[in-house]
Amino acid sequence: MKLSKSARWLVGVAAVAGLMASSIVSAQSVAVTSIVEHPALDSIKDGVQDTLTKAGYTEAKGLKWQFQTAQGNTAIAAQIARKFIGDKPDVIVAIATPSAQAVVAATKTVPVVYSAVTDPVAAQLVPSMDASGTNVTGVSDALSLEKQIDLIRKVVPDAKKIGIVYNPGEANSVVVVKALRELLPKSGMTLIEATAARTVDVGAAARSLVGKVDAIYTNTDNNVVSAYEALVKVGDSAKIPLIASDTDSVKRGAIAALGVNYYDLGVQTGKVVIQILKGAKPGEIASQTSDKLELYVNPSAAKKQGVTLSEAFVKSATKVVE
Repeated sequence: MKLSKSARWLVGVAAVAGLMASSIVSAQSVAVTSIVEHPALDSIKDGVQDTLTKAGYTEAKGLKWQFQTAQGNTAIAAQIARKFIGDKPDVIVAIATPSAQAVVAATKTVPVVYSAVTDPVAAQLVPSMDASGTNVTGVSDALSLEKQIDLIRKVVPDAKKIGIVYNPGEANSVVVVKALRELLPKSGMTLIEATAARTVDVGAAARSLVGKVDAIYTNTDNNVVSAYEALVKVGDSAKIPLIASDTDSVKRGAIAALGVNYYDLGVQTGKVVIQILKGAKPGEIASQTSDKLELYVNPSAAKKQGVTLSEAFVKSATKVVE
């Protein structure tokens, strides 16, 4: 059947409208914020972006991607949160506890996916690890502290006093310190604390532990991880063994770490983001953790810090850093 000129015009208009509608649907946006840039958190960002790319969410196909770091400053984190919310993205990815808290405090409507938050419940991001019923879900990097204590024992079998440097203003660190105070005595050890409210305070806090501890354990405190070289300097010079929960810290001078692979955590986070971009509501997605732990060991760091590692322990490592 031959269409009239007016009918052909209407069909053409409908086709153009259809193309416009499909482009609007595909033009989605993801805004990513991180409290600070360091290897672990950068790996999460890369994992998220790579996962989106592999699923076809690219800037060439209409995805708007933006990333901003707060440079370790919670006031800047709040500014970034307000800016992102004003941009009205489809999803905000908030990496690390302070950034996640800033975003969640600023919106009850924009979908938020947190990542690398040790205790999202204590940080008041979600009421429980179950589906929250809110605009928030995410992926925690929580670790079994019993396994961390076992790691300390394997590196320094006779350790009695364990030092920790942490930021008392970072909720995830406060949770870990509180738990270690209770758990270490059950293994015949005590916790000696040194606080570092800013990145520049890490070195001085570590020096305050010299002569008081048999080893220093570090969790994923962002101030400490950002300035890990300052801790290594003290550990090497004072022969204090350093044990970490961030595997990237082993490359930087810790003796050993049993932790999550942060790139894989980013991939896991990216998959949650894709669910939301496809229409799922964050409040219907339960918070997740990673059960893939990796052991990194640095024999060279052990030598510098006065520790002899057993051959069996080194062989058990996922990765030996030379």
